[in-house]
Amino acid sequence: MALSETQVNQIFDAARVLLSLSFMFYASWSDWKSREVSNWVWVFLAPLAFGLTTIQYVFFARHLLFYYAFSFAITSILAVALFYAGAFGGADAKALMCLALAMPYYPIYLSFGLAFYSPIFPISVFGNAVLMATFTVFYALFRNLLWKLTNRERLFAGFENESFWRKIVAVITGYKVALKSFEKNTHTYPLEDIVTKETGENERRLVAFPKDESREAIVGRILSARREGKIQDGVWVTPGLPLLIFITAGLIIALVFGDIIWLVLRALLRPQI
Repeated sequence: MALSETQVNQIFDAARVLLSLSFMFYASWSDWKSREVSNWVWVFLAPLAFGLTTIQYVFFARHLLFYYAFSFAITSILAVALFYAGAFGGADAKALMCLALAMPYYPIYLSFGLAFYSPIFPISVFGNAVLMATFTVFYALFRNLLWKLTNRERLFAGFENESFWRKIVAVITGYKVALKSFEKNTHTYPLEDIVTKETGENERRLVAFPKDESREAIVGRILSARREGKIQDGVWVTPGLPLLIFITAGLIIALVFGDIIWLVLRALLRPQI
C-alpha cells in the first residue's frame, strides 16, 4: 500500500525531530562535561538536516519552502550577531543554525495539538532557552547572599566608582568566590578586571561581557594585584553556562508546549482584548 503525502510528511517530520534531539543531547552532554563541543557534531548534523528538510519541502511540502529560506536567514543573522556581540559561543551559534536547517518550521504533521507555534521555529527554541537560563539569576542571588552572610567584606569593596546599574548586573549574573577557587575552576569567567588609569594607578572595574579569549590575561592581572595587596580575597565571576543544555530544553518545550514567551504574553493580554 502506497503511503499518502501526509504520512510521508509525518515520517520526515519525525526523522528531523529525532535527528535534532539526538545531536542536541550529545552536544549538551559535551557542553556540560567540558564546556566544548567538537565541530564534527555540526559537520555531520548540518548536511543531514539540510538533506532531510530539502527533500521533504521540495517534493512533499512545497508550501513551506518560503518559511525554510526565511527562517534560516533570520536565525543565522541572529546567531552570528549574538556570537560577535559576545552573548554566546560558537557552538551555540552553530546549534541554532543547524536547528534552522533541521526544523525551520514547526513539525506540523506530527500534530502535538499546539494552539500556537512561531513561523520561525528556531526563534521560539531560542526564546524558550533564554527564559530557562534566566532562572540562574536566583542561583546568583543566593550565592551573593551567602557570601554577604559569611564574609565581613562589603560586596562591592573596591568598586566605589562603578555605576549602580553595573553592580545590579553583576549581582544577578555573577557572584564572588575565593581567589583560589577562581584559579582552579576554568568554567567560570571574571566579571572584573584591573585597568590602568591615566594617572598610572590601577583600578578594579566590572566587566559587562566577559570573553573566553581574555580570561587568562584578566586572571594574570587579578593575581598580580592580589600579590601586591591591592585587592582582597574575593573575585567577581560568572559561571560559564552550558547554554546548549538550555537550547535543548528550549527545543523540547517548543515541541511540546510551543513558544512560552508568546503564550505568557497572550495570557496577560487576553483579558484586555
